[in-house]
Amino acid sequence: MKKNVLITGTSTGVGFESAILFANNNYKVYATMRNLNKADKLKERIAQESLDIEILSLDVTKIDSIKSAVETIIAKDGKLDVLVNNAGAGFAKTTEQASEEEIRWVTEVNYHGVVFCTQAVLPYMRKQKSGQIISITSVGGLVGQPFNELYCGAKFAVEGFMEGLAAYVSDAFKIKISCVEPGGISTEFMTSAIEKTAVEGQFTTGEYLPIFERYMAGNQKRASESKESVYQTGLEVAQVVLDVAKNENPPLRIRTSQWAEKFCELKTKADPDGTKLVQQIKESFL
Repeated sequence: MKKNVLITGTSTGVGFESAILFANNNYKVYATMRNLNKADKLKERIAQESLDIEILSLDVTKIDSIKSAVETIIAKDGKLDVLVNNAGAGFAKTTEQASEEEIRWVTEVNYHGVVFCTQAVLPYMRKQKSGQIISITSVGGLVGQPFNELYCGAKFAVEGFMEGLAAYVSDAFKIKISCVEPGGISTEFMTSAIEKTAVEGQFTTGEYLPIFERYMAGNQKRASESKESVYQTGLEVAQVVLDVAKNENPPLRIRTSQWAEKFCELKTKADPDGTKLVQQIKESFL
């Protein structure tokens, strides 16, 4: 019997590529997205390649939407093997200049969505005594970065959430827990991040302007000088996600490129995949 996988945020980027890649590797894929009007590109690939993919509506900021999608999968298959928490959104703005609405939004999309999707699948995985939860976080979940502190804060939260889960659900219920940590990705995620960046007057004046200009210049320099080493395609990251899903003993943490590995080295050198830390947590608390 095929394993089935629920992937959030599949209209573009890593989620889109993951849906196709998993389907081509003998998974039944439930590809979810907030706005089904953005499903045309995926529908075309499904038709062209006769892929075993079903598209469902799922808004990670709405609990009823999450529960409905999970219940649909259980009603059809009676099980859920893999959850890929992919949906997220970039955001770059100073804490001082971000609105209350923006702060709540970036946390809701990037952290609360992961928690509520995970909460929705856990009862079924616990009862079947098997399952896997993979959250696509970021190097920003390990290393805070200028003008990205609100985004990084949400991703740090995901890392802590997943680490805490791994300490007890893996042994007790055979549920595997992993964080996939990309660096730069050349997808519409970056476009989204730029759109959410304050470029319409927010940084054109004031004391933040010279810092922001240096930040943007550094981004542009990295993009032009080392695009191949810094920026991955959505497909390259999706391949890492698939590899983790197929791994009988997946790591808690895995970076997706040499650049990401080097960028996080000071945080990860003592325990690159998180295995030692999880074992220490178990010994300390359980």
